Amino acid sequence: MPVSEDAVREALKQVIDPELFVNIIDLGLIYVVTVEEYEADDQQRKDRVKIEMTMTSPACPAGPQLVANAQKVVGALEGVGDVEVKIVMVPPWTPDRMTEDARDQLGIF
Repeated sequence: MPVSEDAVREALKQVIDPELFVNIIDLGLIYVVTVEEYEADDQQRKDRVKIEMTMTSPACPAGPQLVANAQKVVGALEGVGDVEVKIVMVPPWTPDRMTEDARDQLGIF
């Protein structure tokens, strides 16, 4: 059975923006998560997870770190064989994408 989108999103909560100290899910940086099954080289069924995410700004210095950490935590999920993270800038990120928890953490009311 493939890993669920909910499980991927839950794992991504472990990825913390090093400048804002809020996870990338609550910041609203994750736009799309898709999971596809495929047959790996060892003839086992594995999951390929594709993630489309954005940054809080086009020149975000934490971008490479966030991508690497997202690949690491999702890749550690049981059954996941491949993780692809694509950075997109359309639509642009705005603070209204944040959850109430993130707004509270950052003092945005």
